[in-house]
Amino acid sequence: MVWDDLGRQAEAENSHDRDRWIGVYIGILAVLLAICSMGGDNASSDATLKNIEASNTWAFFQAKNMRRHVLRVQVDEMELRIASEPDLTDAGKAALAAKISDYKKQDEILTKDPDKELGKREGLDQLFDRGKAFEAGRDVAMTRAPFFDYGQACLQIAIVLASIALIAKGSLLLIASAVLGLAGAALTFNGFTLLYALPVL
Repeated sequence: MVWDDLGRQAEAENSHDRDRWIGVYIGILAVLLAICSMGGDNASSDATLKNIEASNTWAFFQAKNMRRHVLRVQVDEMELRIASEPDLTDAGKAALAAKISDYKKQDEILTKDPDKELGKREGLDQLFDRGKAFEAGRDVAMTRAPFFDYGQACLQIAIVLASIALIAKGSLLLIASAVLGLAGAALTFNGFTLLYALPVL
């Protein structure tokens, strides 16, 4: 009788310890889920922001490029006029040459923007590089997002399975939860670091 009571007491203590550790484990999963959710939200926001910035940059680039194209066409026309009109006066040639020089200077400003500080230049060359950088940032953010999405799914299912295991005392459910929890943690970690790529993502 005494041995039965001691056995039941030991079993109850073991069950209590097990439940306590499962509770700690669920808490850890919840923290990981919060971090994963934050990473996913940031990745989505970054992708949207970089896409908007890239679109704005390319729109500005196109407007400047059209202006430069018009200038170059006008320069070509004036140079052709100087070459094809031998009866053009010296004053007329000088006026056209001055205009050509002015348009070429505007062309250089549109292309390189040499008059501004390096970080503030808005020439076509700088806008092109900036647009490509924004697109690259957007692509990186879009690469991160699926890892966070799948990581959240794994962690949420792991929490559910651990909660059921807490009530049903099932070890298989706890093992399945641990596997999904590890997968969710790995996906979350990779969402921040992009150490490896998965073909399915």
